[in-house]
Amino acid sequence: MSVNLICVGKIKEKYIKNGIDEFLKRMSLYAKVKIIELKEDGNDSNRKQSLEKESMEIIKTAEKNKGYNVLLDIGGKNLSSEEMSKEIERLTVTGTSTINFIIGGSYGVSEEVRKISQMRLSFSKMTFPHQLMRLILMEQIYRWFSIFNNSKYHK
Repeated sequence: MSVNLICVGKIKEKYIKNGIDEFLKRMSLYAKVKIIELKEDGNDSNRKQSLEKESMEIIKTAEKNKGYNVLLDIGGKNLSSEEMSKEIERLTVTGTSTINFIIGGSYGVSEEVRKISQMRLSFSKMTFPHQLMRLILMEQIYRWFSIFNNSKYHK
């Protein structure tokens, strides 16, 4: 199984980088994980243009990395760690070899990104900084694979 994190922006904080690196190392037991960082447009004077530009890059990257697309979206499904682990198991059994987790930019994503996503997943109704969300996502991916592989980590 391959897992891609398609993310807008770069990680700037060292403590977040260190946490992500730790979970990348742990995930090597279960799957190949690649983080794909896309350039953040960040044009505050024209947010709609920035959102569209970033969204087009997300779509191109997702199409290039053919897989099951999971968009992190505040309006998405709320699943427990066990439920998401079962979803990963279902995908594996049905022959899915790549999962793309998509974290949009600070202005969100376009409707086109939502349309190419087979799942919209919400971690909370709260808003998290994108850098921190990437660390939280990495921890959860590790947790989901640990549950799926019957490891002690999730207990």
